[in-house]
Amino acid sequence: MKKIISLITGTILIMCACGQTNPPSVVVNGLKKMFPDVTQVKWSKEDSSEWESEFVANKIKTSVSFDNNGKWLETERKLFKKDLPPQIFKNLYLKFESFKIEEIEGIEKPDFSGYEIELEKKNTKIEIIVDKLGEITIKNVFVDDEEEDKEEINNQKYENENNIEDKD
Repeated sequence: MKKIISLITGTILIMCACGQTNPPSVVVNGLKKMFPDVTQVKWSKEDSSEWESEFVANKIKTSVSFDNNGKWLETERKLFKKDLPPQIFKNLYLKFESFKIEEIEGIEKPDFSGYEIELEKKNTKIEIIVDKLGEITIKNVFVDDEEEDKEEINNQKYENENNIEDKD
């Protein structure tokens, strides 16, 4: 009987730990160091080793991710077209002129600084990563089965051409 009770108790404890919605204090403290004035934070567990906080800072929707030990992993900020550097905006237009920009996020990681941009055209959606130098890497492509453009855009990598001339 003791074994059954121990087994049930262990199972309940594991279920409670997996459903944890409050991050460890070391994670909360990591956010407070980066954003001391933020008060309304929504926390979610991304996976077994990552916590994501969502909040508004300086009127900008922001999310910051940490590992279980409070180590900063990534910051994402919602941006608008006007926030992109002109050369990057121009390169996007030249390489994806028939696509519409749906969403822009500024991305900061320990080893990367740039943008994640979602583009859309008809039944095709492309997620790209653009570094601060303008190098474009396609992250994901979503195409309806009816769309034939998939092979043209899937898994392509573009590099910024520093000497692009204006077409006036």
